[in-house]
Amino acid sequence: MAAAAGDDAGMDAVQRRLMFEDECILVDEQDNVVGHESKYNCHLMEKIESENLLHRAFSVFLFNSKYELLLQQRSATKVTFPLVWTNTCCSHPLYRESELIQENYLGVRNAAQRKLLDELGIPAEDAPVDQFTPVGRMLYKAPSDGKWGEHELDSILIMVRDVKLQPNPDEVADVKYVNREQLKELIQKADAGEDGVKLSPWFRLIVDNFLMHWWDHVEKGTLTEVVDMETIHKLKE
Repeated sequence: MAAAAGDDAGMDAVQRRLMFEDECILVDEQDNVVGHESKYNCHLMEKIESENLLHRAFSVFLFNSKYELLLQQRSATKVTFPLVWTNTCCSHPLYRESELIQENYLGVRNAAQRKLLDELGIPAEDAPVDQFTPVGRMLYKAPSDGKWGEHELDSILIMVRDVKLQPNPDEVADVKYVNREQLKELIQKADAGEDGVKLSPWFRLIVDNFLMHWWDHVEKGTLTEVVDMETIHKLKE
């Protein structure tokens, strides 16, 4: 591992620490835990391809009381997908007792609460774990560049709540709330390559396959009608 660290001398110190200290949860394609591995190894395309490493992840979609969706732009120092726009928060539950709890996806919800604080400065009382609604799961693989990429089984969580924000510049370059039309404009810019706008592959998959339908139900207060945590959707970028 030391040799690998030497190969990444240009890596930001905060991101280096997270890559080597954080232990992701390895799962099979049915989301059963099969082990754990460093965040570094879980994101090396060479390891993903040769060992088929698949890790558990989550994606939070946080709406305010006007039903606008909070987006973040990932910081320039992120190892994977720097400066891309994405959903509110996307990260990994870690291989620790509180984030391995399977019942009602409590481990994933605990991890989401932790990362909303880490990345966006949202205090735990503004993001109670029982206010996250797990709505679906997907499995996808996406290269970031020649070396890094993602291979994740992603639980998608929705919350409707007004929160206080204090973004962490080590994690987040920018934030904004968008309505549907503003999101469509952002997607058009990304498709046209305008203003250097890029979207994360997992966000784009969720937008293209699920988001607008869920958004309808968020506004109607009927989100529980579209929850499907049984199916694991295998999606291609």
